[in-house]
Amino acid sequence: MTSAPTPNRITLVTLAAADVAALTAFYKRLGWQPEAELELTSFFDIGPMKFGIYDRAALARDLGRSPDDLGTGAMTLAQNFADKGAVDVAYAAALAAGAQPCKPPQDVFWGGYSGTWADPEGHIWEYAWNPFWTLDASGFLTGGA
Repeated sequence: MTSAPTPNRITLVTLAAADVAALTAFYKRLGWQPEAELELTSFFDIGPMKFGIYDRAALARDLGRSPDDLGTGAMTLAQNFADKGAVDVAYAAALAAGAQPCKPPQDVFWGGYSGTWADPEGHIWEYAWNPFWTLDASGFLTGGA
């Protein structure tokens, strides 16, 4: 008998893109290495999950929605870093790669340090240091609440 996987998991995050090639090129400028680049989609291996960029019109068709109904969503994507200095370095690199600043890195009310930026199609990212979470050598979360 096969046991069911934990429901607390995400295996793929996909961003809708008006221009898949241009958005893929932006993430490559951040240093991300694509696993696959196809006409309508790109995939990046991010450890235990995948990150995808998919043509907005094709995604809308797949979802049974209008492309105008997709938007960028009221959410953020986030990367945690080992310290404040690493947040600053990564934030500057994102801006140099073409990201638009939202909020520069700063101390935040919950005790951490974070800043936000938008990719060229408006998807919001947070770069943060959280003193309550630990990271392994690969930068993945290993503990905390």
